[in-house]
Amino acid sequence: QVQLVESGGGLVQTGGSLRLSCAVSGIIFSANTLGWYRQAPGKQRELVAHITEVGVTHYQGSAKGRFTISRDNAKNTVDLQMNNLKSEDSGNYICATMGVPSHRGQGTQVTVSS
Repeated sequence: QVQLVESGGGLVQTGGSLRLSCAVSGIIFSANTLGWYRQAPGKQRELVAHITEVGVTHYQGSAKGRFTISRDNAKNTVDLQMNNLKSEDSGNYICATMGVPSHRGQGTQVTVSS
């Protein structure tokens, strides 16, 4: 059974930082591209960042320069370091595999207050 469990969300002030982590089990972790999505109320789920099997990273526009995605193939975890947070970064952050089929977790809530 594939499981993805996110942690690290919370309430932070504008300009603050959070580090999200996702623990993955039930798949060959090192063979998968992994991503972090954000789901905000009333908005479509959007891909924030992803990292390939070989560690190549990609970021959605506003995440560039502020967020860093990383993976640890020994621990089967994928992290998202988020710095200089803005109110528009608020949402439920969901970790997912990006193959077919795709698997995702329940998410961890991030709230950025001004």
